[in-house]
Amino acid sequence: MKKRLLILGGTTEAKELAARAIEIANIEVISSLAGRTQTAIPLSGTVRVGGFGGEAGLAHYLQEQSIDLLIDATHPFAAQISWNAAAAADRAAIPRLMLSRPAWKPESNWIEVESNEAAAKILPDIAQRVFLTIGRQELAAFAHLQQLWFLMRMIDPPTGLIPPGEVLLARGPFTLEQERSWMQHYQISAIVSKNSGGDATAAKLIAARELDLPIVMVKRPAMPTGERVTDVKDALLWIARFV
Repeated sequence: MKKRLLILGGTTEAKELAARAIEIANIEVISSLAGRTQTAIPLSGTVRVGGFGGEAGLAHYLQEQSIDLLIDATHPFAAQISWNAAAAADRAAIPRLMLSRPAWKPESNWIEVESNEAAAKILPDIAQRVFLTIGRQELAAFAHLQQLWFLMRMIDPPTGLIPPGEVLLARGPFTLEQERSWMQHYQISAIVSKNSGGDATAAKLIAARELDLPIVMVKRPAMPTGERVTDVKDALLWIARFV
């Protein structure tokens, strides 16, 4: 009988994992997406979209769907679903793994902060034209900074309050030439980024360093304890232990 694997996804790692896991004998792959991005990445296997209704809802889903294994491959800043997954897996008494790409290592031009709110607090002292690369979900934290100008890059159009400036709709990966061109064209004087890690948007770090621009880097949120890997290869080895 096949083991049922639920991948909490939305990342490039989750997409690759699903594509490779379906090739494993005796594994049925189900990928779950939060549905926050309108143009989602196509996935292999069965796909469900939408929330679970918190920890209790996820625990119910795991039990109702007879899920045998859970891999949390969500975005490094999707802390709430990760905490829900940890608690729900415990309630359902099934193995859980976190697949999380390594964080970027601090550089000399970084100013590390704990939150978007902390980033917004210091921006008026360091820049007038800011490149916001935090996505569309948390723009409201900067909306009160009416004296500044923002270039806001995201995949889908924003909703709700946004700060003054221009919206740039684009999906990574981005080249070094693209990042440098945007920063120079818009006369950017600082970048705000979340420490997401990975290669898709890493070129902005190099461009900022070359242009001697400060990066206000938001640290990753606290995550639950548990078994963790940083690449798809090791996640596949973890799956193989149970089949």
